[in-house]
Amino acid sequence: MAIRKRLYFLLVLIFMVIMAGSTGYYIIFDGEPKFLDCIYMTVVSLTTVGYGEVIQVTGNETAQIFTMVLITFGMGVILYGISSLTALLLEGELSGIFRKKKMAKQIDKLTDHYIICGGGETGGSVIVELCKNKETVVLIEEDEERIERCKAVCDLFYIKGDATDDENLIAAGIDRAAGIVISLPSDKDTLYVTMTARMLNQKVRIISRMTNQHLEPKLFKAGANAVVCPNAIGALRMASEMIRPTAVDFLDRMLRSTRGDLRIHELTVSENSTFSEKEIRQCGLRERYGLLVLGAKTKAKDIEFNPAPTQKLTAGTTLIVMGAVGQIAKAKDAF
Repeated sequence: MAIRKRLYFLLVLIFMVIMAGSTGYYIIFDGEPKFLDCIYMTVVSLTTVGYGEVIQVTGNETAQIFTMVLITFGMGVILYGISSLTALLLEGELSGIFRKKKMAKQIDKLTDHYIICGGGETGGSVIVELCKNKETVVLIEEDEERIERCKAVCDLFYIKGDATDDENLIAAGIDRAAGIVISLPSDKDTLYVTMTARMLNQKVRIISRMTNQHLEPKLFKAGANAVVCPNAIGALRMASEMIRPTAVDFLDRMLRSTRGDLRIHELTVSENSTFSEKEIRQCGLRERYGLLVLGAKTKAKDIEFNPAPTQKLTAGTTLIVMGAVGQIAKAKDAF
């Protein structure tokens, strides 16, 4: 925004100098020349192109003095404006403005995307996982270095600004987003953004990060669907490393391996799905997509682990499956 204001200031300054010179000539010569000729004379004088006098200045002392003053001070303004515009171009700031405008237009067209508030260690890791799952991500972050670090991970959209500013959430398309991950350093900011996001979109899925576990009830009341405490998760991870190291190693390799894209994901049966009212074995998840069914959840029941192949699927049923990201995406479309 500061760059844009600077650009507007330079353009207005140059315009005012030209208008002041043109109006001065027009008044000195009692409105005899056309105002366009006055503008032309001002521009010719300030740029020193030497096209000659369109208005007869020579012989008119008042006009001569005015011209000398105009050139002395006006040329300084023109040179300052030109040098500043050149600096903006050389520094890439103008091109940056145009890129941001282009990105803003692209973000306006997004639907069912994911917004990440905060590009720190936690937010950056979330972006990595979402990008591996081929999801569209919009990052809101103030720190330029963090933005560049996240951009190096994958091609993502971003908004440079404070996530607690409602305008930045709106610019990120919160009203059309499928979910938002709030990973800010301050729990108070997390609470505020959680509440704001829920007010702007009643259906969006909100995942909030917290450091103080006593804040969990307030975050749920503010509208969070899930609350994550890295400290608590870290403690569970350490315990798991102690008593089930092989299982933990398996999950780590699945998530961090650069050779494959194996993931655990979910597939929800829609009302118009061809798999509605069919048994799990009839969907061909193993044969068509190479997916392993780990669990199933219906609206009325809790998660059922290792469901029977003969279990019937109804609209709203969610299957927990494991398989390659590409195959999961194909099955997701079918479901």
